[in-house]
Amino acid sequence: MIWIPVIGLMLGVFIGLSFNLTVPLQYSSYLSIAILAALDTVFGGIRASLERHFDSSVFISGFFFNTLLAALLAFIGVQLGVDLYLAAVFAFGVRLFNNIAAIRRLMVTRSRKHPEKTL
Repeated sequence: MIWIPVIGLMLGVFIGLSFNLTVPLQYSSYLSIAILAALDTVFGGIRASLERHFDSSVFISGFFFNTLLAALLAFIGVQLGVDLYLAAVFAFGVRLFNNIAAIRRLMVTRSRKHPEKTL
């Protein structure tokens, strides 16, 4: 199950790099926050898979809900003239680093217990 989020992330990067899409400058904050929210969900899915409580419906709903919520937050911030997207950047950034740290700890712990199979 750990490979579903990894394959999705790799597929998204491949599609993004294959097509020559340009995002207008006024939408760059929306895209950046949406990408950050999506990365947060992917690394949360990897963490949940390593902790053996991955649920695909939670993963899919979290992916779309977090991404849309972040874009909505950025939109409201633009309408109010406040850099509200920075709150989402901070929140998703902290969660992203927490998930990556947890993944690293889980993998190190597993490699110490079972050096022959790390994943």
